[in-house]
Amino acid sequence: MNDVTGGRGLPVVRLRPKAEARAIRHGFPWVYADELVTDRRTSALAPGALAVLEDGERRPLGLVTVNLRSKIIARMLDRDPAAEIGEAWFAARLGRALALRERLFDQPFYRLAHAEADGLPGIVIDRFGDTAVIQPNAAWAEDHLEALVAALVRVSGVTTVVKNGTGRSRGLEGLAEETAVLRGAVDGPVAVAMNGATYLADVLGGQKTGLFFDQRPNHAFAARLARGAKVLDVFSHVGGFALAALVAGAERALAVDASAAALALAGQGAEMTGVADRLVTRQGDAFDVLDALQAEGARFDLVICDPPAFAPAKPALEAGLRAYERIARLAAPLVAPGGYLVLCSCSHAVDLQAFRNASSRGIGRGGRRAQLIHTGFAGPDHPMLPQLAESAYLKALFFRLDG
Repeated sequence: MNDVTGGRGLPVVRLRPKAEARAIRHGFPWVYADELVTDRRTSALAPGALAVLEDGERRPLGLVTVNLRSKIIARMLDRDPAAEIGEAWFAARLGRALALRERLFDQPFYRLAHAEADGLPGIVIDRFGDTAVIQPNAAWAEDHLEALVAALVRVSGVTTVVKNGTGRSRGLEGLAEETAVLRGAVDGPVAVAMNGATYLADVLGGQKTGLFFDQRPNHAFAARLARGAKVLDVFSHVGGFALAALVAGAERALAVDASAAALALAGQGAEMTGVADRLVTRQGDAFDVLDALQAEGARFDLVICDPPAFAPAKPALEAGLRAYERIARLAAPLVAPGGYLVLCSCSHAVDLQAFRNASSRGIGRGGRRAQLIHTGFAGPDHPMLPQLAESAYLKALFFRLDG
């Protein structure tokens, strides 16, 4: 039976005798449900409860948070089993994360905390100047949200904090969806300067936190291919690739998205950037629009497809790969001879090789041959935890297509 520690009185949870403790000792941050002893006492723990994790021989491994409703039954919080999770603990983690971002960027627009990679399991924080959006995607983060917000305000100086409690991850943790302003006020979309363009982030009603900072370096690389080009940006959201391309001298850009609200923000961003006369938007299902553009005989020098995650988890892997292949097949014929095709995946379950293979098959089925000229990943404000392959989720493949 699991017991409790002396002093602090935290429960102890224990790895099964055959579970591999070496990975935990070497930095892997998760314990899966089939690796933990789940006796009566462990089963009674509330989602998000703190506990001391021991190996099968009762040697302490660290302080974890436990949620029996999740396949990730325990997440490592601190290698010190005696760590106190409170405002000071959050401030130390956030201070370390902030130091990296302030070295990388000269303006306060970035992902400030990237979950496990920044020592904050299940917590994402994006910063938009004086506004920060928190995604508390794990039960323990909900339990300690007040201390997290206090530390965030103290360390970063932000005056407005939004909780974005939506998305698949929260459902897996048994958490309800909720969006709320926790500090300050939100008057409307927030203007964000990135790659020479101005983007508008809807931090209350937009996708995720309102803007995708992870694509920043891929926007910049695509912009190098865009001078004088006709550009098609599919799944454009608020104009991600399109605005960067226009700033770099693209002749014109067509932004396609299913969301009228997102395209309206793209248009407003284009106006603020001074490129509105060269941006056209088109609302509709991406697959349908790609079919329609082919029927219209449209051709572009640069085509970018940046869809949502088609394979957010392993059960969706095969269907997701088929969808990525279909996108490539439909997009390839739209690229002018010698032009460029950029295909992106943000699916955790799809590794780089599988995505590259699906994209190449699609290009071939679209009747084209290609050179792979560049592979892009998420920006450095989205660091990867080396022991956790899932943290390297974003892939961007840049192809040059023949005639």
